[in-house]
Amino acid sequence: MAKLSVELQRYFFEEDRQPHVKLADILALAGERAFGFLFVILSLPSALPLPAPVISIPFGIMMFLLAIQLIIGAKRPWLPPRIVNSSMKLEKAQAFVKAGIPWLQKFEALTSPRLSFICISFPGRLVIGIAIILMSTFMMIPIPGTNTVPAIGIFITSFGLLEDDGLISLAGLAICTFVMAIAIGIFVYGLVFLEQVKDGIKVFLEQVKDWLFSLLGSSD
Repeated sequence: MAKLSVELQRYFFEEDRQPHVKLADILALAGERAFGFLFVILSLPSALPLPAPVISIPFGIMMFLLAIQLIIGAKRPWLPPRIVNSSMKLEKAQAFVKAGIPWLQKFEALTSPRLSFICISFPGRLVIGIAIILMSTFMMIPIPGTNTVPAIGIFITSFGLLEDDGLISLAGLAICTFVMAIAIGIFVYGLVFLEQVKDGIKVFLEQVKDWLFSLLGSSD
């Protein structure tokens, strides 16, 4: 299989295409590296510095489903026919691909098969699959700015998966771990803040009650 940037350049810009492109057509490019290929393709739009809030949710759902299949050891990815046959305007797809190819080429220059057991062994794919599940869940949160960094984590991790480069996948997993640490920190802070608010309200109500009792007592 040729480099991903070469395949995408040929498919989107060097061959005649219909006005709309289907996911099934892109999937045909993947060959035996379909999981890594799909993760890279689906995470790329949200990882780029381009506005992509509309597609981050459906693409996040697809990556969630694919990650589960990766964990259970599926040989080929499966997606619902409705998703596989869904289409996107060629011009829109070309815009994302054109913006993404320079980034792909930079990553391809850094990759080579190394620490491949991380990408092909069950423990390695289990960790990668869990990380992608968590990051794709963050991508589906409809809050601006919550999908870019998780998508970058998926993109780098899956690029290593695509090229059997465990070192690149480890770099992506480090980003995923950072995102999780931030999310846990925000969650814990939210719980502490909520408890502080509840305690503050309780103290305030106690003070109001004492004030009312003192006021009623003084009126007697």
